[in-house]
Amino acid sequence: MTRKIEFNNSDISYNISGQGKAIVLLHGYLESKEIWNSFAEELAKKFQVIVPDLPGHGKSDLTNERLSVEIMAELVKTVLDKENVSKCLLVGHSMGGYATLAFLELYPKLLSGLTLFHSSPYPDTEEKMQNRDREINIIRQGKKAQIYNTHFPNTFAKENVEKFTDDIEKCKEVARDMSDDGIIAALEAMKARTDRSKILKATKVPVQYIIGEKDNFIPMDILNKLQLPVNSEVVVLENSGHMGFVEERENVLNAISDFANKIYEI
Repeated sequence: MTRKIEFNNSDISYNISGQGKAIVLLHGYLESKEIWNSFAEELAKKFQVIVPDLPGHGKSDLTNERLSVEIMAELVKTVLDKENVSKCLLVGHSMGGYATLAFLELYPKLLSGLTLFHSSPYPDTEEKMQNRDREINIIRQGKKAQIYNTHFPNTFAKENVEKFTDDIEKCKEVARDMSDDGIIAALEAMKARTDRSKILKATKVPVQYIIGEKDNFIPMDILNKLQLPVNSEVVVLENSGHMGFVEERENVLNAISDFANKIYEI
């Protein structure tokens, strides 16, 4: 079921399905809630699943305030309040992971667990910031197709690109429908995010960290410096790039389901 809620004077869209303990799924940059559809369908057999469109993505408007990962976290809190959810497992893919970490900082008591999925607690490097500025300039020139046509093939492991051509095209269609302002706002929000590695390390909330062995955006060597809390687990997807929920759907679904069962003691 799709619902709408007002947040910061803007319309926000989210899907809700199933009953029981809550799992919230957050999509990444240039994506929408629809990317989680097949996951939500499976997880909803056992859990209540909430999947919002983040501001400027999918069917959600940009808010009046300048977009930030903290605003994204506040949006999740607003949806949880609306649905009377007191605690959830928050799963964030890529940019959604940055919002998940902001949520951890702002509302730790609302979390039963969190899954960082192809994401990082560290801020952008100087080089990454420059790349984001370059993308912003390309979009301002009216050439956003250049961004998503390059971006999505790079999100898959090289050997998976041909196999998942249809999925890549679907991703491009979603990005094509995004406004230039929405894309720029997301890039600015990611560029401005702060270092949350210490918050992650210190948390008592159970943490699951999922990484793709062939990810072009979050390389495996992050594991050498990443300091996870005591109550944490790492899942390595051997045949995935940055889109494990497509590239290794069953493995990821099982990993998230098992983690949810564990934290909810089902």
